[in-house]
Amino acid sequence: MSPTVFQENGFRFFFFSREEPRMHVHVNCGHGEAKYWMEPDIELAKNYGLTSKDLYIVRQLIEVHADAIRNAWQKHFGS
Repeated sequence: MSPTVFQENGFRFFFFSREEPRMHVHVNCGHGEAKYWMEPDIELAKNYGLTSKDLYIVRQLIEVHADAIRNAWQKHFGS
């Protein structure tokens, strides 16, 4: 299961239900995907095909929605 947290500007932000416990969010679009750590700071963990422009946009969106992402994580994973 991979619940969607939000979608914006052609990007989907989501979690994988059975993955590592460190808080993070996945993002994908038609031409790539990435994973960002949410703690202790927002940081790119992996990138598969997103351009530097994509990564800039994604980072901005994560920063804007950081509280919503963290709240969704806690609700989904119960931590």
